[in-house]
Amino acid sequence: MTDIKSDESLICQYRRGDRAALDILMEKYKPMVIKKARTMFLMGGETEDLIQEGMIGLFKAVQDYDESRSVSFYHFSKLCIERQIYTAVTTAGRKKHSPLNGYVSLSDSEELEKEESWGHSAAVISASPEETVIDREWMKTIREKLKESLSSLELSVLELFLEGYSYAQMAEKLGKKEKSIDNGLRRIKVKLQDILDSMNVG
Repeated sequence: MTDIKSDESLICQYRRGDRAALDILMEKYKPMVIKKARTMFLMGGETEDLIQEGMIGLFKAVQDYDESRSVSFYHFSKLCIERQIYTAVTTAGRKKHSPLNGYVSLSDSEELEKEESWGHSAAVISASPEETVIDREWMKTIREKLKESLSSLELSVLELFLEGYSYAQMAEKLGKKEKSIDNGLRRIKVKLQDILDSMNVG
């Protein structure tokens, strides 16, 4: 569990000029940044670039966090990170032809509940309730289509990839060579793009 008081204390220390407190927060939440960057890497973009964008979002979260809003820094930082990464992808024009208006999370989670607790969609700066419902349906459809089109190995690779495992760790865990893992991720990206293209046409 995230220690909210610890986060708030570190933010206060940083705002009083303690740079080390910022470094602690950035390291603490870097795994979250990497996980979000990896999801959007599959949608478009380069992992390292998106990680850098996510760290910028994390820094902005430290700057803008207001504990009077009664929302934990954990949830607030997650929204800031996702917005920053999503904006980087859309700004690059990589999702210009995508039917999705919102951030697509390929891993099942309780993200939507957490987003609503803040009162915003995680990646859409201004989305109507109707658009948010539509986005959820798109996300659900994409997940279902992926499960149908991916092999059992590809599904395992995707799950481990989104959990933050390295190529070497995935290869060891699945009893495969790193090249096989790399090829698997390439196939996943191609199949995901095919799904998005078919949905866009429809």
